[in-house]
Amino acid sequence: MKTIGLVMIVKNEGRSLQKCLARAKNLVDEIYITDTGSTDQTIEIAEKFHAHISHFKWSGDFAAARNYALAQSPCDWNLILDADEYLISGKRKDIQRFVEKGGHAGAIQRQDSYRETNGEISKSHSYITRLIPRGASYEGRVHEQVISSLPIAPLPLIFEHDGYLQDGKGERNLEILLQELEETPEDPYVLYQVSRTLWLMKDFERADRYFEEFYGLTPKTGTGYRTGGVISYIYNLLELKKYEKGFEIIELEKGRLAPYADYHFACGTFYTQAIFSDVQRYVNYLPLIEQSYMRCLEIGEVPEHEGVLGNGSFKAAYNLGVWYEVNGDSKKALNYYRMAQARGYQPAKERIKAVLKA
Repeated sequence: MKTIGLVMIVKNEGRSLQKCLARAKNLVDEIYITDTGSTDQTIEIAEKFHAHISHFKWSGDFAAARNYALAQSPCDWNLILDADEYLISGKRKDIQRFVEKGGHAGAIQRQDSYRETNGEISKSHSYITRLIPRGASYEGRVHEQVISSLPIAPLPLIFEHDGYLQDGKGERNLEILLQELEETPEDPYVLYQVSRTLWLMKDFERADRYFEEFYGLTPKTGTGYRTGGVISYIYNLLELKKYEKGFEIIELEKGRLAPYADYHFACGTFYTQAIFSDVQRYVNYLPLIEQSYMRCLEIGEVPEHEGVLGNGSFKAAYNLGVWYEVNGDSKKALNYYRMAQARGYQPAKERIKAVLKA
C-alpha cells in the first residue's frame, strides 16, 4: 500500500495550525513540517502531533521552501496544505483509492472566505493541486505551481480556508509578486496574481493598470485563471466607476464567459450600479439586470467554475427579490427572497419581514 505524507511550510501559525492538523492527521501516515522562522508556539503545536520538523531559512521564495519541505518526506505521495486550510469533507480511504489507481495528481476543492467591500463575508470555490507523487516539485516565488507530467483530477476532499480574512498576507505576497514581475514583465499569470492581490487588498487604482496589462496579454483560451481574472477586472472597473470600459469588457466577453454564473452576476451588479450613477445615460441596460440574475439561477452552482458561492443560487435570488421589490412586484419579490432564505441567506429574511410589513 502506497504511503502518504502531509507536507507543510509554516511560520507563526499558532492561530490555525492546531485546527489544521487535528482535522488532517487521519488522512496521512506521517506529518512533515518545515518551519521558516516561527517565534510563536507553532513548533510546540507541531510536536504535539508527532510531526517531523525541519527548518528552512526564508528567502522570499515559496517554491524553494516547498521543494525543501518535500525533500524531507520519503512517502510515495504527499498532501500539501497550508496551516489556514481545514478539512471539512473527505477521508483517508478517498486519498488511498486515488493514489492506488494512479495516473493523476490530485486537486482539492477549497472554499475561500473573504470580506467584500460592504463588509459581508463571502465564500468562493477554487481547485488547487495538492496531492502529488514523490519527485514532483514546485516553481514560482508566490502562488507557486506544481511541476509534474501527470494530468490533474479532482480529489473528493473539501477544505475551508480563512487566510484571506487575515491582515498582512496580501502585502507580503504583493512584494514577492512585484519582484517576480520585474523579471518577467509580460508574464500573464504573474500579472493576474498582482492585479488580483491588489483587488483583494481593495487598492483598486493600482490594480487597474495590472488588470489592463493582464487582459491584453492573457491568451483567450487555454488558461484556467483567465475567467476569474476577467470577472475581477469587471468588478475593479465598477469600483473605479469606469462604466464605459466595463461595458466594453462585458461585451467582448459575452461569448466566452456565457457559461459562468459569476460573469452574469458581475454583469447584473455592473448594470445596476451604472444605472444608479446616471439613469438617463444607462437606462437602456435596465432590462438586462433581471436577465443577468435569471441566467445565474439557470446555470446554478458549478464548483468547477471556481466562482463565488451563492452567485448561482441564493445571492442571485436575493438580487432578483430586490429587483422585483423596487419595481413594485411584492409577490415575485417574496418568491425570490424565500428562495434565498431557504439557502440560509440571512439578509433575505429581513427583506421578507419588510415586504410583509409594507
